[in-house]
Amino acid sequence: MMKFKRMSLGLVFLIVLLIFASCEKQEKASLTLAMVLEPTHLDPTAGAAAAIDEVVYANIFEGLTRINRNGEIKPALAKSWEISPDQLTYTFHLQQGVKFHDGAAFNADDVVFSLNRARAEDSVNAQKALFKPIADVKKQDENTVVVTLSEPTGSFLFNMGWGDAVMVDEASAEKNKSNPIGTGPFKFKQWIKGDKIEMVRNEDYWGKKVALESATIKIIPDPAAAAAALMAGDIDVFANFPAPETISQFQKDDRFSVVIGSTEGETILSTNNKKGPFAKLKVRQAIAHALDRQAIIDGAMFGFGTPIGTHFSPHHPAYQDFTGKFEYDPDKAKKLLAEAGYPDGFNAVIKLPPPPYARRGGEIVASQLGKIGIKLEIVPVEWAQWLDQVFKKKDYDLTIVSHTEPMDIGIYARKDYYFNYDNPEFQALIVKLNATVDQTERYQLMGQAQKIISDDCVNGFMFQLAKRGVWNKKVKGLWENSPVQANDLTEVYWEK
Repeated sequence: MMKFKRMSLGLVFLIVLLIFASCEKQEKASLTLAMVLEPTHLDPTAGAAAAIDEVVYANIFEGLTRINRNGEIKPALAKSWEISPDQLTYTFHLQQGVKFHDGAAFNADDVVFSLNRARAEDSVNAQKALFKPIADVKKQDENTVVVTLSEPTGSFLFNMGWGDAVMVDEASAEKNKSNPIGTGPFKFKQWIKGDKIEMVRNEDYWGKKVALESATIKIIPDPAAAAAALMAGDIDVFANFPAPETISQFQKDDRFSVVIGSTEGETILSTNNKKGPFAKLKVRQAIAHALDRQAIIDGAMFGFGTPIGTHFSPHHPAYQDFTGKFEYDPDKAKKLLAEAGYPDGFNAVIKLPPPPYARRGGEIVASQLGKIGIKLEIVPVEWAQWLDQVFKKKDYDLTIVSHTEPMDIGIYARKDYYFNYDNPEFQALIVKLNATVDQTERYQLMGQAQKIISDDCVNGFMFQLAKRGVWNKKVKGLWENSPVQANDLTEVYWEK
């Protein structure tokens, strides 16, 4: 009898071990990643917010091409392509056997629909300009699409790798904001507003299956809460950690990896160039001289960031360093204000979205501009309010935001963009850049473009946002840098 009991207890112990091992295995097949901003919706073809792409890019949706962790153009739903000698015709050969998450087959019809939808007159695509060079899209057969451009466009293949250029199915496209249906390695599961977004592995994925069985995106806007959640193990990853003041704490903790990388995020004091005093160049020059970039980086970002003097990434080979052109000089700034007709300064409003770089940076900017007589009323706004009031309606004087889109200097050529900047010389230069294929020539034109907007002080160019990654040291395969807006989970796995 006693022997039977001992065997039973041993069996029970073994079962408990097996259950524990099973749970451990299941846990390590999932990942919880946190973000500061909650996306307004989940359709990257119908919104400008970076948070949308940070959830769905490469995970749920895919384009003809994709941008990898090194910023290189790689095949995606197009396995290969040919370009005509005149650089006007692109023949894309599509991957075969691809299905959308609802079971619908992906083929050339979907490419034609997606590109025509993005470039249509009534398109709501936030980056509609990417598709402007397209003159025609034709289906050659089920697996081949021919795209004809109106002019050579050196960045066309790169543009097709943006989140705004992902492929969608006509039958499900209108519901993608709340129920995204893509072709990617993860399928959307659910979105609990204000809390989390869940996705699961797509077992029918056409390409290499991902290691993770599931992933959860938690929304944690508060920096202190972000640090606490990591410490407690409630989340595994914060790819863009919002509490730089606690970085050293994580660097000393051997449970975590702390990876400081670069982003495409030009953090700027965005300026309404047609509103009141800001329409005058000397006022904008005064602001440029009033900004102490390093003090902003130190005070708002605890030293994490790179000073910039134009809207271009310092890690790019075409970058021009104009940080010395408008050095910090409050006396010179006051003189320029007086010359502009504002010897006593003036009052203005600065609207600040939720990210810490904006809220913290805004306090410092307000103090610095106050020293030259520009008295700012600080108005905190939520992200949806910022998109509506500032980005769409242009109802603002000043704001602070990081523009994280890759190679986006072309936005300064858009007369209707929220900066309200209208410079025909710059617009002509961007037209020439877009039509140039030779890399050396393109870099020269990029340098000229940087100089023009720096000379015009279109915005207060402050710093390049650093990518501060903090995650469980056993998590591997995350991006160290952010060449595009993404939390690409396709190569992520747990180290055994």
